[in-house]
Amino acid sequence: MKQETGRTAESAGGDMQNGDGMKIGTGMPKETQVKATGKTETAANTAEQPLASFQVITDTHVRDDADHIHNRHFEAALADIASYCEGSLGIMHAGDVTDRGLAPEYREFGRIWNGRPDGLPPMYITLGNHDIGAILWGEGDKPIDLSALSGAEIEDVLDGNFPAGTVGPSAEAEDEFQAAAVSADKIAEPPVNAIEALAEAAAAAGLDLGGMQARLALSDEEEANGGPAGGVWKRRMRRFAEGTGAAAPYHDHWIGGYHFIFLGSEVPHPKDCDLSSAQLAWLTERLAEEASPDRPVFVFLHQPLRDTVAGSMESQGWYGVNQDAELKKVLAACPQAILFTGHTHWQLEAQRTMYDGQGRMPSMFNASSVAYLWTDADEHLSGSEGLQVDIYRGRVVVRGRDFVKRAWIEAAEYTVRYPLDREKEAAAAIGQNPMLH
Repeated sequence: MKQETGRTAESAGGDMQNGDGMKIGTGMPKETQVKATGKTETAANTAEQPLASFQVITDTHVRDDADHIHNRHFEAALADIASYCEGSLGIMHAGDVTDRGLAPEYREFGRIWNGRPDGLPPMYITLGNHDIGAILWGEGDKPIDLSALSGAEIEDVLDGNFPAGTVGPSAEAEDEFQAAAVSADKIAEPPVNAIEALAEAAAAAGLDLGGMQARLALSDEEEANGGPAGGVWKRRMRRFAEGTGAAAPYHDHWIGGYHFIFLGSEVPHPKDCDLSSAQLAWLTERLAEEASPDRPVFVFLHQPLRDTVAGSMESQGWYGVNQDAELKKVLAACPQAILFTGHTHWQLEAQRTMYDGQGRMPSMFNASSVAYLWTDADEHLSGSEGLQVDIYRGRVVVRGRDFVKRAWIEAAEYTVRYPLDREKEAAAAIGQNPMLH
């Protein structure tokens, strides 16, 4: 289904709005031959000051309990960012704003953001699967399939009133659910694919995943007439818009002379994202807008592409773009772009925080998580992290930040250089990119 999106052009400072004219936040803030290095040049060791800067956070998973560790991590992250963000173009949030997309959680998100420290820039937001998915977790160990409920029942659940017997774990529970799917994928004989593994884990949890998929696969006509998929999507998206001010699943902004593009799922899939052909066509047009090989374009999507950044390897299972090949093809036409994603929660000290596009694809970064972390050993880790992005003439510097320790992560410092290598750009344009085959 085609979604409307709006446009804004902004400079640093003052009130900012999303494409639909809704305020996301207020701020008071006073160039690839693509090449990555493990260490980088930062403002700390050079007199050169960046032309512009911004921050990237993701997976805040705000709960309805003000004292929940996720909420406290979000508050601490904002306080830390306020200590070094002077002049920032904005805080870019790559999705999973809330844990379950419930009205009480959005109210908590609003309370935290409205009580933020002075000096923070505006926040720009895209959606994640926890915000709009058809599956959410109650206060027990049983998931709730919204596609199996009536409209009134969906609204009741989204208000925080759960059916009996659905009390439970939330984000960590979903991680265990997905980890079970990945483990099943590793040990089955013969190996099963991710969809089959997820189905096995769903069955163990008493969830009719096949029935849900069928309900979400209704035709456009059925959705327009109020079918379950359309009903879930519209209700989830309305709650997201009311809670965050981001009223469209995809939108773009010109801020401080740089193009920021936000992508998002248009189907309430419980884990992955679905990008319509209309969104992909829109992205093709936006990437070409005033494009130059010496000026980066910044793209944000919750789920990473397969076999790119940490957690997205096929064996890890946390990739999640159902139009993976199609999106890679579109992005290959703009290798000067940089894609930031969340979803995996992988800590920034893990392998593959950065995917080097080598002039044939955009460089890509895992933005970790504010709520909690995950490791290469496939284990939960308490912590809270994000990224600082500094734009210099001829390069973009990306640094990891530990919000709990209020310190830079030395092992997570990268440089993407500009302008593009013209020969590599030409090779990508004629289809010599190995990622596209």
